[in-house]
Amino acid sequence: MRDFTLPPALEAHEPPARRDRIRLLAATRDGVTHRPFTSLPELMRPGDLLVVNTSPTLPAAVRLARLSLHFSGPLPEETPGAWLVELRLREGAATVPYAGGRCGEWFPLPGGATLTLLGRQTPRLWRARLDTDVVPYLRRHGVPIRYGYVGRDWPLSAYQTVFGRSEDDLAGGSAEMPSAGRPFTPELVTRLVTRGVQVAPITLHTGVASPEKDEPPYPERYDVPAPTARLVNHVRWEGGRVIAVGTTVVRALETAVADDGFVRPSHGWTSHVVTPERGVRAVDGLLTGLHEPRSSHLRMLTAVAGDELLERVYEEALAREYRWHEFGDVNLLLR
Repeated sequence: MRDFTLPPALEAHEPPARRDRIRLLAATRDGVTHRPFTSLPELMRPGDLLVVNTSPTLPAAVRLARLSLHFSGPLPEETPGAWLVELRLREGAATVPYAGGRCGEWFPLPGGATLTLLGRQTPRLWRARLDTDVVPYLRRHGVPIRYGYVGRDWPLSAYQTVFGRSEDDLAGGSAEMPSAGRPFTPELVTRLVTRGVQVAPITLHTGVASPEKDEPPYPERYDVPAPTARLVNHVRWEGGRVIAVGTTVVRALETAVADDGFVRPSHGWTSHVVTPERGVRAVDGLLTGLHEPRSSHLRMLTAVAGDELLERVYEEALAREYRWHEFGDVNLLLR
């Protein structure tokens, strides 16, 4: 299931009135069920482990008169101080990809800062340098990244998850929300823990994923701390299930798994791409949003669920009019 038509009516245009008031499409080899998201604890077993992403969402868009600059994330240490940036042309309330720009071009930004283009990283993304620290600058002058299917601006709080670290943490964050964690509330987490489900953190700061492009991931910063690695190994050894909350968690854990199948503490930059050919070794399930046609994420989902089950999931999601994108419904895949 990698090519299908997504009707515009199935795009989630705004946050739900309550973040947990969305639908959950749960799929195992025994079948597909349709539930409210608040029934998630009923699908979990005592001893299961949910691994969540603690990356906060940055206000990563800086708007100019004609352009919107989307700050994706820093580059590895060999290019100190440089970030990947996407240039997008403002068209009314929406933005579209902008093919312009040239090496050495500079842009005056709000607050007296200047951004200089250093060269193209991909046909869409530029290496660029801001003449001040990026994260504090975005905290003062940025707004959340928003695409055309969301009709108006929403506050940064609408793009944070209950698992995200404090917004005052200047060490970094994600350009776009790790949205699989968005429906969770403190009350739901309490119900899960009461049921005997454990929760453990990883961090992966995700970059921009422009909806017009189907591109493989580029290097992103991640951290799998030692307590999480130990807990993943313990749960799997004891026969429990490790369920990733979001594709970012799968990417981090599969980066950290060693040849012997055990997860090791690990941090740095990951370029790991999860594919059906590679498979998955650290997770037994995935809670995720519904992904766009031809998205590279669908190959990861195939690695977890297999072609046949994933085909049925997306047929059901389209037929039952589930909602896509960051404010939409979610899908639980259990191997």
